[in-house]
Amino acid sequence: MQSKIRGVRIAGIASAVPAQVMSSLETAGPAGISPEEAQKIANMTGVHNRHVAPSSCCTSDLACAAARRLLEDPKWEPESIDALAMVSQNHDYDLPATACILQDRLGLSHACSAFDMSLGCSGYVYGLWVCSGIVSGGARRVLLLAGDTISRTSAPQDRSTVFLFGDAGTATALEQDANAPDMTFVLGTDGSGKEFLIIPDSGFRNRSTPGSFVRRRNADGSVRGPLDLYMDGAEVFAFTLREVPPMMAEVLSASGWTLEEMDAFVPHQANQFILQHLGKRLKIPAGKMVLSLDEFGNTSSASIPLSLSYRLGGRLRQERMKLILAGFGVGWSWGAATVTCGPMVMPEIIYVPEPAVQPAAS
Repeated sequence: MQSKIRGVRIAGIASAVPAQVMSSLETAGPAGISPEEAQKIANMTGVHNRHVAPSSCCTSDLACAAARRLLEDPKWEPESIDALAMVSQNHDYDLPATACILQDRLGLSHACSAFDMSLGCSGYVYGLWVCSGIVSGGARRVLLLAGDTISRTSAPQDRSTVFLFGDAGTATALEQDANAPDMTFVLGTDGSGKEFLIIPDSGFRNRSTPGSFVRRRNADGSVRGPLDLYMDGAEVFAFTLREVPPMMAEVLSASGWTLEEMDAFVPHQANQFILQHLGKRLKIPAGKMVLSLDEFGNTSSASIPLSLSYRLGGRLRQERMKLILAGFGVGWSWGAATVTCGPMVMPEIIYVPEPAVQPAAS
C-alpha cells in the first residue's frame, strides 16, 4: 500500500546501546569456530563489533535511556507527549505491553496513549508511518521507541546468527508542523515467509516444553533449539532481492523523487553481503548508502534510527536532508519512506552500563 503524510516533522532522534562490546573474535570461542573462520564471517557480513546487552538489561532499558536523553531538550516536556509507541519483538513481558511500562518510567501524562507494535526489520518504517499518522490526526507530539535485544535470541553455537545481531534502543520525536515536507510510505507483507526467520517455540502456537530448551546439532552444523532464532540466510537474500527493488521503485515514483536527488539511502542493516548486492541492483549512487554494521551489527527494529545517529547525526543537527528509509525482513514484511528532515535534535549515541534489574510486575 501507499500512504502520504502531511504536516508532520521529525523533531529529533536519540539512540542507546549497551556499553559492552563483543568482537567477532570474542564471539568465535563460544561458537566453537577458529579465529580465521570468524574473520571470514566478519568480512562477509560486515559485522566486526556488536553491542550486547547483559542479562539484567531489557530492550525497554535501552529505549528508556534514549527517550530520556531526547526529552532533555526543553521543548519536549513529558506532559506534551500525547502518544507513545514501542516497536520491538523482545518485550519485557507477554503482558502488560512494554509501552505501558515506559509511559510510567518516563513520567508521561495519564492522558498519553501507549501501545506496542511487534515488528522487527521493517518495524521502524511501520512505526514512523503509524506515529506520523497519529500526529496528522491531531496529536501534538508522539514518541516512537524502537529497539530489540535480539542478540540473546541467538544460540551461542549457531554461526548463522550469533555473529550478526546486536542490541539497541532508539527514540524518535514527531510533532505537528504545517510547513513540514510530505512523507511518502510504501508498505507490504508476505506472511508465507514466516518459517524462514522465526523462533519456533516462542509463543502460543507451539507452547514451550522441556524439549524446547534442548539444543541439538542441525544439518548445517549449527547447534540450536526451538527457543533460539532460526534464520535461513538464502531465503532472506532471495526475499530481499525480490521485494526491495520494486518497493524502492514504487516509493520513488509515489514521492516524485530520484535516487540522484536523495542525500542518503538508509536501509535496515541486514548484513553487508545482502546490502552490497542490493546497492548494485538499485544503482545507489556512490557514497549515499548508510552503513553501521561494522560497529553495531544487525539491531533489528533499531537499525535505521541507530544508523542515522551514528553516521548522519552531525549533518542532521546542522542541515536539511532528503532521506530514503527502507526496512525489510522477518515476516516477510517490508516498508520504505521518503522523508525530508533536519536541522533536528540528534544527541550523541548513549552507551548504557549494566542497569539494576527492574522489579518484576506484581
